[in-house]
Amino acid sequence: MSGDRLKDKVAIVTGSGDGLGEAIAERFAEEGAKLVLADIDPGKLAGVAARLRQLGREVVEVTGDMTDEAVANSLVETAIAQFGVVDVLVNNVGGNRPGLLWEMSVEEWDRILTLNLRPTFLCTRAVAPHMIKRRYGRIVCTSSGAREGAPWLAASGAAPYSTAKAGVHGFVRDMAFEFGEYGICINAVGAGAVNTKRLGPYFEKLEATSDCSPQRLTPLRRVAQPREIANAVLFLASDEASYITGTTLNVNGGR
Repeated sequence: MSGDRLKDKVAIVTGSGDGLGEAIAERFAEEGAKLVLADIDPGKLAGVAARLRQLGREVVEVTGDMTDEAVANSLVETAIAQFGVVDVLVNNVGGNRPGLLWEMSVEEWDRILTLNLRPTFLCTRAVAPHMIKRRYGRIVCTSSGAREGAPWLAASGAAPYSTAKAGVHGFVRDMAFEFGEYGICINAVGAGAVNTKRLGPYFEKLEATSDCSPQRLTPLRRVAQPREIANAVLFLASDEASYITGTTLNVNGGR
């Protein structure tokens, strides 16, 4: 599937070396975007960028840790230096490390909240002056159905991750007010269980061994494919969603 919903738009996608970020970058490329891809893993990032260049797209790679203020600022500066504008920012950096709350260190709690929240803050702050000056922008953040509790994650412990993803929802709600007068739309996608390379095997094992699998507890009786989440991000990044802001769009199979 290809089209022109993002034709000649410049889009930054963080965490795009694999998983959801890779799928989002691919959908954006198919719809005509010029891409600035960021990830902490240079090898994975280079592979994704090379594949998307084969589609005839302009792709710039930025390697670094987006929890670092200087790196986040440099990412936006690189995009503007290369393309002159930034139309779309996708805040996709995040992750979880299972652990029950009463066994968790303060350092681990802080690490997971930092990983899921700080890049969203830093990258949004870095791009804000540019989008405000242009009075245009689309920002999409990846949240999660875990913000309301996900039994298949809670079984092994996911309190800081769920807390952080609830924070993403609160972030877009507030920023919609701050950005609204400048024509900037900011939203989130609340993804359910997704069949990424990293999580797919976990969900398959859970289905075989537990009653708390997403395949059993989700109305559609399956996990999502990364492209299904990417389609929702694409919609919110496009001008088709020009009157949607401050919203977390659930893409969770009905859960």
